[in-house]
Amino acid sequence: MDGEGGGTPSQLIDARIQELDDWRGETLDRIRRLIHQADPDVVEEWKWRGVPVWSHAGMICTGETYKSAVKVTFAKGASLADPASLFNSSLEGNTRRAIDFHEGDAVDEEALKALVHAAVALNTSSAGTRRGK
Repeated sequence: MDGEGGGTPSQLIDARIQELDDWRGETLDRIRRLIHQADPDVVEEWKWRGVPVWSHAGMICTGETYKSAVKVTFAKGASLADPASLFNSSLEGNTRRAIDFHEGDAVDEEALKALVHAAVALNTSSAGTRRGK
């Protein structure tokens, strides 16, 4: 599914989850629900020909699916505290950080929600600074 012109971003994410029909769909759905629990004001987007994106005053994270992993990439992950050490991928960059979930991996729900909260706080503080508020 290319996702272009096929509905709202939320509908396209729903369709992606359905189309995966395996542990990756279940994992992406669970991550999505946790993001919404952490930030009820989150905005869902669909970018780059099929990547779910969650934003609030800027990008929070993306949810890419690969054959052996669901990758949740935090746009400003390098600036976020990660006391539970969830970040396990894209550690070498100066900006992004990612969490690769593989089949059977446990999801630390509270730690993931804490990262979403921190990302929103960072976005809203920098957005306020940039706009002179």
